Amino acid sequence: MLQGDQKNRISVKIYGEEYTMKGAASPEYMKRLAQYVDEQMRQISKVNRRLGVNKVAVLTAVNMADELFRVRQELHEMEMLLDKKSTL
Repeated sequence: MLQGDQKNRISVKIYGEEYTMKGAASPEYMKRLAQYVDEQMRQISKVNRRLGVNKVAVLTAVNMADELFRVRQELHEMEMLLDKKSTL
């Protein structure tokens, strides 16, 4: 963990564009995030090669939001199940 306001800074490439990421997370973690976004964008663009970068980015964001919502729902269901079991 970094002390104070220090942040790691890393250069990554997502969908052919260079970005500088800054954050308290490790450089390895930030690279993994960028790689995941890049992979998701490339999968979307393979399905329809006519989509522009903006549409690929928005569809990728929608797919990732869906993934997040599903995982949150699963977590909530597991928590409810654990609460139910602990009261038995």
